[in-house]
Amino acid sequence: MKEAKVEKKVGWSKTPTSSVEDVKRKEAKVVETMCRDKDCHVHGNLKVRGRTFEGKVIKKFHKRIAIEFERMIYVRKYERYKKSRTKIHARLPVCMEKEINVGDLIKVQECRPLSKIIHFVVIEKIKSGGEGK
Repeated sequence: MKEAKVEKKVGWSKTPTSSVEDVKRKEAKVVETMCRDKDCHVHGNLKVRGRTFEGKVIKKFHKRIAIEFERMIYVRKYERYKKSRTKIHARLPVCMEKEINVGDLIKVQECRPLSKIIHFVVIEKIKSGGEGK
């Protein structure tokens, strides 16, 4: 028996392909088309600048997260420090949605105002919530 060549349409031309090449092409396509987010600092055209914070994710929404971190504030009257918690909403790019969950330690950086409450974007995940402290 003769072996038949497998032909697949790629655009307007027909080219013989193998199943291994198809898998590689699909993986490359998934990586390329995974993040078409214009407000992504890696794949889009969002510029980051200014302040950088590390905090724990307390809530997760679609394309947005809320993080919380503690800082020390000096009280001049009593000449002592007090702990204060700050809550920030940050843009969560589509390419990072699956890897970041509630409880994770992440890094955010300032960007232009994206909405009424969002002025930061997620840069990277530092530590998972399940890891020991």
